[in-house]
Amino acid sequence: MGKHKDAAVGVLENREQSLNVLDILKYLGSYWPWFILSIVLFGGYYFYDYSKTPFMYGRSQTVLIKTPANTPATARFTRANAGYNSVSVASETLQLRSKELMRQTVGRLGADISYSRKIGLRTYELYDKSPVKVQVVKGKPESTWSLLVTPLNKDSIELDGWQGKSTQGTIRVAIGQSLKTPLGEIKLDSTVYYSENIYGKPIHIQKFAREQMVSFFLSNLKIRQMEDDAFLLHMSLEDLSGQRASDILTDLITVYNSTALQDLNQTAVNTANFIKNRLQIIEEELNEVETDIERLKVNNQGVDVGAAGQMYLNEARQFQTERTKIETDKRLVEMMREYLTRGNKSNELIPNNTGLVDANVEGQIVEYNKALLRRNRLEEGSSTANPVVQELDQGLNAMHSNILRAIDNTLSGLQVKINNTRREETQVKGQVLQIPGQQRLMLEVERKQKVKEDLYLFLLNKREENALNQAMTEDNIRVVDPAYGADGAIYPKRLKKVGLGVMIGTVLPTVFLLLMLILDTGVRTRQDIEKVVTAPFLGELPLEKKNDEKGIAVSKAGRDPLTEAFRILRTNINFMARDGAPPQVITFGSFTIGAGKTFNVMNLSATISYLKKRVIMLDLDLRKGTLTKRLGIRQKKGVTHYLSDNALGVDEIICESPLSEGVDCIPIGVLAPNPVELLLSQRLDELIRELKKRYDYIIVDGVPVGIVADAAIISRISDLTIFVIRAGKMDRRQLPELEALYQSNKLSRLGIVLNGVKLGSGGYGRYGYGGYGYSYGYSYGTEKRTLWKKVFG
Repeated sequence: MGKHKDAAVGVLENREQSLNVLDILKYLGSYWPWFILSIVLFGGYYFYDYSKTPFMYGRSQTVLIKTPANTPATARFTRANAGYNSVSVASETLQLRSKELMRQTVGRLGADISYSRKIGLRTYELYDKSPVKVQVVKGKPESTWSLLVTPLNKDSIELDGWQGKSTQGTIRVAIGQSLKTPLGEIKLDSTVYYSENIYGKPIHIQKFAREQMVSFFLSNLKIRQMEDDAFLLHMSLEDLSGQRASDILTDLITVYNSTALQDLNQTAVNTANFIKNRLQIIEEELNEVETDIERLKVNNQGVDVGAAGQMYLNEARQFQTERTKIETDKRLVEMMREYLTRGNKSNELIPNNTGLVDANVEGQIVEYNKALLRRNRLEEGSSTANPVVQELDQGLNAMHSNILRAIDNTLSGLQVKINNTRREETQVKGQVLQIPGQQRLMLEVERKQKVKEDLYLFLLNKREENALNQAMTEDNIRVVDPAYGADGAIYPKRLKKVGLGVMIGTVLPTVFLLLMLILDTGVRTRQDIEKVVTAPFLGELPLEKKNDEKGIAVSKAGRDPLTEAFRILRTNINFMARDGAPPQVITFGSFTIGAGKTFNVMNLSATISYLKKRVIMLDLDLRKGTLTKRLGIRQKKGVTHYLSDNALGVDEIICESPLSEGVDCIPIGVLAPNPVELLLSQRLDELIRELKKRYDYIIVDGVPVGIVADAAIISRISDLTIFVIRAGKMDRRQLPELEALYQSNKLSRLGIVLNGVKLGSGGYGRYGYGGYGYSYGYSYGTEKRTLWKKVFG
């Protein structure tokens, strides 16, 4: 026996711990009514939600943000359109999503007024297909109201269903007639869709606050850049009306371009006014500068300051050259006078044609030399006493004196010229020294004139460019692909909607059941026990709620699962034979109350009796006497009397059982105040020996193990201890304790029975408690059935 247990332990250590998917599917399938109910509920709800949810339509368009690279016409005016050179896609996207832009678009289209009809459960947005249109003559954009309009005939309509500030009743008005209401002054006109087909069919007209519709459209507007380096934007909008979505997308670009052009035109106007004012100021300043230039030129006698300076400088140089020449001439004349006055040179010729004196003096010298030569020739033919020679000497002296005087006069004239030249030269130099100041002043004035002229020309150029840009009407954004979209609604989709409901109806019970399975630590299956405990497993007893008036759930010829399970248990008990003899004394025990020990005692006894075996049930639960109570035995003497009274015989405590023919019972008698002492007495052993002689099987209804000491004491009389585990009640964490109990041999030849297995659970079902129509309670613990266990147990 020890080798067998060691081998069993080894098998358990090597057993693979895995979860069988098929078992989980069987477990979930056992709750198929809950799945069907959940699917019907959620599928039906989502189908109802689909039937009443308004259809949503989607529209998309592609637009191009203009830049110098993709708009050559504007690229020519890069200075005037500097903003085009730094286009930001993110900035343009934010502008397109601005509330003000959408507010203007909603106002242009009148999209804050909804026209709808209810067909079945669903409400349909009519928009431009509405037979009537409301024109708010006087009203505020943020006002909210609604009414029902029912076309009566081709000329009149009926207004009803007022909501808002008005409590006005039903009124009848003519089409096209203005109507003053507490909601404001409105006018209803017919459209091309107004026909006999819509007579008597109400149309719901609702005015929303404009800001509410702005927020609605912006929340449904999606804008994305198509490529990272592309200036293409993909715009999409979802709305209750496909045509309204298209109009919103189209008008949004129109309003954006119109607003941008207005901003550009306003900028151009402001720029033109600024340029005009600046031109006037520059003209006045330029006139002042030109007047200064005119005055300076008049002061210079119309001569340019630079030319005048060069002219004065040339004159100064001429005077200096002339003065030098005159001084040279004077020096030459002085040299001639020195020659004439130095020593006695009366008989010598005077040098001629030297260029030292002027022509007049040169002539006198020539005449003097001629006279001197004639005198010398006369003197050679005669003497100095010759009167002719003397006369010539007198003439020569006179001529010599005249030459000296002429030279002196020439020297005086040259000195005068030198003085005049020096004075003129000094005057010219003075004028040259004044030129830099005048030139600096002229340069300053000319610089001012240049600056004013450049500024004036720049402003003139800008004025022309601004005029050209103001005349241009090119848009900032161009629509590449106009608004497009499928005719069918994008939401809700019936298949997706109902499919979602079916999926939720399937997933929720699955998750709930799996969570219960994961969080449930109770012993549910034979596999749960065999993974931990090596004790022999004798059988599984299914849950059965049908009992007869005696409390028996089995029958002799029955084919129900419970009867078959007890037959298997009966057979497995015979396999527990020792030395060829089947166990004769069988004791039932458990860890907790409510495991079904008494129920198993009664039904096993009846099952064994069907084999024509003599069976006696012994109630050793001396604290509660549950078996005695279940059988309804009124006999006053029982096992407690026998154990405490040595004079009492066995026949006095045995009584017939109402369960089946061949089954007797020994009741408890009275509740014993000292059950441990009674069970330890030898009288119990004597009683068992006597009963073994009379009966084939002795079925003992014991007490829970571990709660009181009675179970370990009773074990000495047992050939087989059947440990009952109630499926779903015992915690799996207690199984190691049961294994330790089996290994320690505290209970004689321990075998295990799993009680209350739910049929069709696939080994993972939930099982009810107290399903056999009986209760088991002790003073030391009871269990109450909760509503949860009543529903799912």
